Amino acid sequence: MATVTIRNLDEATVEALKAQAQANNRSLEAELRDVLTDVAVRSRRQQWFYEEAERIAAMTLDVPQTDSVDLLREDRER
Repeated sequence: MATVTIRNLDEATVEALKAQAQANNRSLEAELRDVLTDVAVRSRRQQWFYEEAERIAAMTLDVPQTDSVDLLREDRER
């Protein structure tokens, strides 16, 4: 496991994180570990969705695509 040191955090941020940790019945360290893990996982998941969307779009290069906003607007006007 790695160790990370974060310097110069705003005191209000630290207090908010301590309150969040207490609300979740965790230590500040455990709360920070959870928050950082969640952000990293979300970032990887978001990247996967972008790559998957590009892969799907590549399968229909010769098919004109309609913006979903236009489709929703058209459906509402019915």
